[in-house]
Amino acid sequence: MTTRFSAAYNHPAFDEARRFAGGDVAATRARLAALARLLDTAFRIPGTNIRMGADAALNLIPGAGTVFAKGLSGYLIWEARRLGAPKATLVRMLGNLGVDFAISIVPLAGWVGDIFFRANKRNMALLDRHLAGLERGVTPARIPSSPGARRYL
Repeated sequence: MTTRFSAAYNHPAFDEARRFAGGDVAATRARLAALARLLDTAFRIPGTNIRMGADAALNLIPGAGTVFAKGLSGYLIWEARRLGAPKATLVRMLGNLGVDFAISIVPLAGWVGDIFFRANKRNMALLDRHLAGLERGVTPARIPSSPGARRYL
């Protein structure tokens, strides 16, 4: 599968990320994007345009479902670390996961909140921004972290 990032992954800036990711950054990124899609937006609620994922469905199982769903979300953060994401990005990703967990532990209201707060999609956007910065040769410490600074990438 070819993505918009595939050709640029031959750049020397990706050597460190490639070493940690087992050689193929594009495949790792595609796998993580598929996981985020599965957890946050895999299914459409019939009769609406609202999408939900396995994260919201797993939270219907008290305790174990929430822990399992957040474990899968944690895997996404772990892989981002292996791809060389800077600490500031990892902290923001953990913050998204923390908010998602706080929403998820509230019975009933948390199930609805999980549909609308898509932590995994947010975390993939952060990882994509990191990888896009590497693609342009920007070192991780110099990648802007504020939402308004995205236009410079």
